[in-house]
Amino acid sequence: MAIAKRKKRFHEVEMPILNKSTQLYGYDLKDIEGRIIKYDLTRILKGKNSLLDLNVTVNEEENKATSEPKRFRILPSFMKRMVRNRTSYVEDSFNAECKDAKLSIKPFLIARRRVSNSVRRALRNKVREEIRDYIKDKSYNEIFDDVLKNKIQKDLSLKLKKVYPLSLCEIRVLEVKEKRAKEEKETMKSKE
Repeated sequence: MAIAKRKKRFHEVEMPILNKSTQLYGYDLKDIEGRIIKYDLTRILKGKNSLLDLNVTVNEEENKATSEPKRFRILPSFMKRMVRNRTSYVEDSFNAECKDAKLSIKPFLIARRRVSNSVRRALRNKVREEIRDYIKDKSYNEIFDDVLKNKIQKDLSLKLKKVYPLSLCEIRVLEVKEKRAKEEKETMKSKE
């Protein structure tokens, strides 16, 4: 008696952060769990060359596959195009805690003119302070959504204008380093 071969087929994967869905090729839903989808956001974000990495999770009770954002990054080619001669740029990299995860954030700022190191340091410190205040009571899904809608960047640009006017204010990389387990979330709520 011959054993039937398993066939690969396409499985629907929801991407709730983009309100879209895509298809992944595999034997069954367990096969596609844990895969990473790299989604190009250049057209959605009007020419801002960027990629969004989504991690696929499977809910076996509902027999559905969904995806959660793992990392958002703007490609170096876009940044290189935005920096002009006789201007200064400020880069930074730091980790911050949000309500349900630990995030790695890399802001990128371009001043209108050349600025001194003290101004750059002031901008760097102000960015860290403002971002940490903004994300401390939000979930990582909300933060990714705000970055995609350019909400964080606009607010930051307005607040940093008081230090020095900027021609560009972007979050170059936003990445989830660690997710908290549900038990930890409940203990955090009880402490508050």
